[in-house]
Amino acid sequence: MNQKVLKKTNRHIIKKTTIILLFFVFVFQHNKAQEIYDLSRCITTSLEQNYAVKIVRNQEEIAENNVTRGNAGYLPTITTTNRYGANLTTTTQNMNDGSERVSSGIYNTTGSAGLNFNMTIFDGFNVKTSYQKLNELKKMGELNTQMSIENLVAQIAAEYYYYIQQINYFKNMEYAVSLSRERARIDEERYLLGASSKLELLQSIVYLNADSSNLARQNEAILESEIRLKKLMAVENLEELIGVKDSSILFNPDLVYNELLDATMNFNTGLQIARKNQTISELDYKIITSRAYPYLYLSSGYTYTYRGYGTGSISDYGTLAISNQQSRAFNYGINLSMDIFDGNNRRREKANAQIDVKNRGIRLREVEQDIKAELLTVYYAYENNLRLVQMEEQNLEVARENLEIALERYKLGSLSGIELREVQKSLLDAEQRLISIKYQTKLAEISLLQISGKIMDYA
Repeated sequence: MNQKVLKKTNRHIIKKTTIILLFFVFVFQHNKAQEIYDLSRCITTSLEQNYAVKIVRNQEEIAENNVTRGNAGYLPTITTTNRYGANLTTTTQNMNDGSERVSSGIYNTTGSAGLNFNMTIFDGFNVKTSYQKLNELKKMGELNTQMSIENLVAQIAAEYYYYIQQINYFKNMEYAVSLSRERARIDEERYLLGASSKLELLQSIVYLNADSSNLARQNEAILESEIRLKKLMAVENLEELIGVKDSSILFNPDLVYNELLDATMNFNTGLQIARKNQTISELDYKIITSRAYPYLYLSSGYTYTYRGYGTGSISDYGTLAISNQQSRAFNYGINLSMDIFDGNNRRREKANAQIDVKNRGIRLREVEQDIKAELLTVYYAYENNLRLVQMEEQNLEVARENLEIALERYKLGSLSGIELREVQKSLLDAEQRLISIKYQTKLAEISLLQISGKIMDYA
């Protein structure tokens, strides 16, 4: 009777654990049943919807809008000024003979309209250099957009494969639960047959519960990664469940360092930005140097002026003879100017600009060295990870074979529960290490492609 109660209780515990397991399996499968994204679709969606990309594209558009001949100073400026006004005047005059003359309520009006034209003929090549600088700033905006997009694509790819890594971890833990459940079933049968102690059975149930708990926590890790992926894509409804098309992490084992180095020197965005900064600093130096030349400007204008004179109450004085006056004037001129001495400010600014050009050159060489060092470091890690993948694949095969032998021995009673648990843990650890090293290899590949300017190959 006690054995029947115990059997019923143990089965209830195992059944309850199985129900919990099936619940998380259902949640995981439910995720997979939703909208499916592959890496290319994730990237395309993020490039269309990501908020940071939208902002940097707007900034690029501002830089593009600034590239005009008028902004550089090639085009003339035409302005108009117009004014209308009036005044009411009362005048008192005291004469030598003691008499007084008063003019009161005199209302005068004035009006003017003018059109002015100004154009730079020559300003020491400042206009030409400014236009070149505006074009370089436009290209800088394009490079900044490109860098933001490349960073986003790298983030998307890393998170996409991290999500797959977590799914593979889940499957591995799911397999661990199935092994623990099988062990609990074996221990239950052995205990009922009197071939094992109750301690062994209870320990098997503890292991089953522990593995089930790990599985539950892993499902949470999957959901967190999914949310981050949707956030990068700027999905409007973050509660909407999605799935990924790929089920394993595949990487390119054939990347060649010399090819990556050549691509890096030609296409690395950070390096191109550093070069562009040096070019802009050289143009700033030319702009300052242009102030040493004379400046030649053309200006002209047309002005119309109207004055209306009012008549007020006049005592012993008479009336005004003019009721209004109009005038029209056209003017033009050529202005030549040149800074002879400005307190040595131009010399100071020119010296500072030269230093800035040198600093930009030094910075460019520093960026080149940093990028080369990063490329070489990541490539060494990539090569090492490739070797580790092969090693861990071999370890996994050995661990699987070892578990099969251990299970047979455990069924026959020639292997203890602790020893079986160690064998089982060795297999699961081998699976975990292989999944992890594959992900690390993929991250190295992503970094190498980003450094070499080839990250958009994923799109």
